[in-house]
Amino acid sequence: MAKQYDVLFRLLLIGDSGVGKTCLLCRFTDNEFHSSHISTIGVDFKMKTIEVDGIKVRIQIWDTAGQERYQTITKQYYRRAQGIFLVYDISSERSYQHIMKWVSDVDEYAPEGVQKILIGNKADEEQKRQVGREQGQQLAKEYGMDFYETSACTNLNIKESFTRLTELVLQAHRKELEGLQTRASNELALAELEEDEGKPEGPANSSKTCWC
Repeated sequence: MAKQYDVLFRLLLIGDSGVGKTCLLCRFTDNEFHSSHISTIGVDFKMKTIEVDGIKVRIQIWDTAGQERYQTITKQYYRRAQGIFLVYDISSERSYQHIMKWVSDVDEYAPEGVQKILIGNKADEEQKRQVGREQGQQLAKEYGMDFYETSACTNLNIKESFTRLTELVLQAHRKELEGLQTRASNELALAELEEDEGKPEGPANSSKTCWC
């Protein structure tokens, strides 16, 4: 059976309730958009395999509840994440202001070196915009993050943002991946050597070079 993926990463979606985290997830994994969603209770997740630089990456994407009462549960998932999306709603100044609080949580609970991207979601609701694109870009720059404005409704920058975070995680773990690939190659070579050594001598192996 062919190997379905080379590496598994966990990505996390965090942000205030109602900013569209579940819609982003459903659009990316299932290419579906539902204008009405019930609020996520605790944590949910979906899986998707994508190819980046010739590597098949299986990404497990965790969708967290934004409500305060679920924070104790959701913070437990920060420690296992390699990449995090911090999401606000461009039509909600409040959700944008709360990004500082979410960044603080990431700094406290997520592993050192976790990769982050800032997302300004609901870019299709231009007439309701309360947060300028420049504000998002400036905030992302302050925190050293990439920035995308997205829309699950129109499929704007969905694939691009998820692919970019996966690329950043791959780059951050490149040495580990190269070590795994080297080890796998060595194990394969050793297995082939053992197989050759285990072959019986005789006419079938008469062409074998003799070093005596």
